[in-house]
Amino acid sequence: MRQPVTLHPTEHKTHNLAACAAVLVFVLSLSGCASNKGQPTTQFDFGPALAPAAQAAGASAGGINSFVNFGALVVTDVTGSSALDSERMFYRLSYADALQARTYANSRWTANPLQMMTQRLKTRMGQAGAKVLSESDASLGVPILRVDVDDFVHDFSSATQSQGVVAVRASLFQGHTLVDQKHFVRTTPAATPDAAGGARALAASTDAIAADITGWLGTLNLQRR
Repeated sequence: MRQPVTLHPTEHKTHNLAACAAVLVFVLSLSGCASNKGQPTTQFDFGPALAPAAQAAGASAGGINSFVNFGALVVTDVTGSSALDSERMFYRLSYADALQARTYANSRWTANPLQMMTQRLKTRMGQAGAKVLSESDASLGVPILRVDVDDFVHDFSSATQSQGVVAVRASLFQGHTLVDQKHFVRTTPAATPDAAGGARALAASTDAIAADITGWLGTLNLQRR
C-alpha cells in the first residue's frame, strides 16, 4: 500500500510560492502597470459594421419602421468622461475592487471610444434607413439626438468571467424642446478574459445600444420640419 506523500517544509513553501506566482502573473498580464515595454501594442476597433440579420428582419416592426418613415435627424458627437477621450482600454475587477479603473498594458483602441461610438451609432442608424445629418445641419430644424456615455468598460465579475458593459443616456430634442430622454444599458459576455475578448464584447454591446436607440426613436411622436 502506497504511503501518502508528505511535502518537506521547504517543498511545501516552494509549492505555495509557485501558486502565488501564477496568480501574480495573471494579474500583471491585465494590469497597465505591468512592464511590457518590449512588446508591441495591439490595437482594436469595433470591426466591420455588417448589417445585422436581426435588424433587417425587424425593419417592418412598428418602432424602426416609424423612425425610417420619419426621415432625417442630427446625431451629435457622443460625449462622456475625460477617461474615454483617449485610446486606452479600461477594465474593472468588480470582484476585487469595483472602484479602481485599470488599463491594459499593451492594448489600445485605434481611436477613442467616444469617436468610435459616434461613428457606429451613425452607421447603424443609417443601415436602419435614417438620413443621418451632421451638427452643422442643425439649423434645418430636424430632430437632434445627443448621447452621453455613463459606462464603457470591460468588467470582470470573477477571475474567469467578464463582460463588456455599455451604459448611455440618450436625449432627443426638437428645436430647443426636449422630446424624450432614456437610459440604455447593454452587457455582453466576453469570450476570453483579456483585451481581445473585452473589445469584442464592447463592440457587441455598442451595436445593441444603437439598435435600442433606433427602436426607441421610432416610438416617439415627432413632427416633420
